[in-house]
Amino acid sequence: MSTPPDSHALSFPAHFTWGVATSAYQIEGATREDGRGPSIWDTFARVPGNVLGGESGEVACDHYHRWEQDLELIAGLNLNAYRFSVAWPRVFPQGTGTVNTRGLDFYDRLVDGALARGLQPHVTLYHWDLPQALQDRGGWANPDISDWFAQYALAVHARLGDRVSSYATFNEPWCTAELGYHIGRHAPGIRDLRTSLLASYHIQLAHGRAVQALRAQNSRAELGTVLNLYPVDAATSSAEDTEAALLVDEKINGWYLDPILRGTFPKRALADYAAYLPDIDPAALASARQPLDFLGVNYYFRQWVSQDGASRAGPPHADIERTAMGWEVYPEGLYRLLTDLHRTYAVQKYYITENGAAFDDQLENGEVHDEARVRFLDSHLREVHRAMQAGVPVAGYFAWSLMDNYEWAFGYSKRFGIVHVDYHTQRRTLKDSAKWYRDFVGTQRART
Repeated sequence: MSTPPDSHALSFPAHFTWGVATSAYQIEGATREDGRGPSIWDTFARVPGNVLGGESGEVACDHYHRWEQDLELIAGLNLNAYRFSVAWPRVFPQGTGTVNTRGLDFYDRLVDGALARGLQPHVTLYHWDLPQALQDRGGWANPDISDWFAQYALAVHARLGDRVSSYATFNEPWCTAELGYHIGRHAPGIRDLRTSLLASYHIQLAHGRAVQALRAQNSRAELGTVLNLYPVDAATSSAEDTEAALLVDEKINGWYLDPILRGTFPKRALADYAAYLPDIDPAALASARQPLDFLGVNYYFRQWVSQDGASRAGPPHADIERTAMGWEVYPEGLYRLLTDLHRTYAVQKYYITENGAAFDDQLENGEVHDEARVRFLDSHLREVHRAMQAGVPVAGYFAWSLMDNYEWAFGYSKRFGIVHVDYHTQRRTLKDSAKWYRDFVGTQRART
């Protein structure tokens, strides 16, 4: 394996958090065990044409049964943190009502197992797997969902408590509202802008309600949320392209940043959505702004916008490096994003909660030589370090993902993991990127 020049020359703080991230539906499997109820992804995946190959998360990486082996993998990479999500349908099979203790037992074991191996547990409460029973009642378009979500958050906290280092309310709410309720590419597969905007509004209220509820428990765990954010560039310097880029920036970034950090929606996007907006109660929306201990930033690529309103995953040049998803590899975007974000909102702490790439990995003779991913991780960590030197308080980095897994509508066709998974045997194999990350983090932690 070739190592990038000076790959270990960077020096991160001694208290820096080093981890990997996963999500429940993408890795756990066991969708019908121990009282778990069906989720919207179980339902969505059964509809022909929704998911490539008709694949589902029914087995996935079988993490539900192999969690000890997977925690050993993480600890063996010299890491000190594991970010994972809790499946709402495991805790409340019907979305509300009686807690399923067997479901919480699994996360209880997982948290204790992580702590026993020196790993800080970082919990995400919602990573897209809404109980189907709640979708049957309107899902995120139902105004009661903020109370349902707060009840769920309290049930998780009652069991896991302060053993968890942090709780994030949501992972990438833009994807929930836009891909799930407008474009229909994700569960529940609805294609209606008005419903999407209503869902996004209720997500903001649910975030605020849950943070308030958890604060009332006097928990020592950090509270925050996780957003997918992008630098947004105009395709040209024309006034039309510039205005289009500003609008896309507000619809993707500001629509989720402004409510939780300012208590309002951004004005340009509000005006553009005017014909489709639900009734918004300014006082209710202001409640989305709660004191946060951190903001999680997921970064993959930049948005490239032209006057027709279309945004792309980077410029349409043939000579730029792209991932297997077709996304531009643009490390500098992470520096730009972090410095612009901090200049605008001045959050007290950031975690890079997801950063990674899918490539067409091949397992050959028991090894995966994914040099492109090694370069990706190295170059993006350099930009994180550069942002920190510029004064951005980044406290941790979680590579996406620990292992190859169910990539939503792409099924198992895209591999984001630093650990290769043979889905027939469930054998885990460290890719070169995992070995590189292990050595990089080992060098950092050895300096402390």
